[in-house]
Amino acid sequence: MPQAASPSTNPARWYLIQTKPRQEARAQEHLQRQFFECYRPVKHGEKKRGSRAPAEEELFPGYLFIRMDQTSDNWYPIRSTRGVARIVTFGGLPIPVKDELIEQIRERLLAPPAKVEFQQGEAVRITADGFNEVEAIFLACDGDERAVILLNLLHREQKVTLPVSSLTRMEARA
Repeated sequence: MPQAASPSTNPARWYLIQTKPRQEARAQEHLQRQFFECYRPVKHGEKKRGSRAPAEEELFPGYLFIRMDQTSDNWYPIRSTRGVARIVTFGGLPIPVKDELIEQIRERLLAPPAKVEFQQGEAVRITADGFNEVEAIFLACDGDERAVILLNLLHREQKVTLPVSSLTRMEARA
């Protein structure tokens, strides 16, 4: 007869919850009232016109993370919690999310946004894999960490959005 796993061999893990549309905060609040540990990654932006608090933007709209032990925690109340649509499963079983991924998301949200130092119309070089050393024209910022560039592909100009970190300034040619 198999023995039950001890808490040290089967610790609590993070799982993904799908929420009802625009009810991430409500789902988090009601799950926390049931003493579940939740994580809802949000970016804090500028204050919206007429608002006193900074705007929150969901990093993963329609989802939040919940930390549970698959064997000892009761999963049934989650499905009937206000704001929760379902537990994300594959093959009928919830699949754990790696702790390292949650930590990377937290660290990224705490890091200061990349500063865009390119001017509209400036020539840039793409350093990302697949585009190594391709030249383009910087058009605009697309959020804090992305840039829109104009790329000449197959004799046609295409607008492409890339991370700002994958662009460098063109060096002046002698």
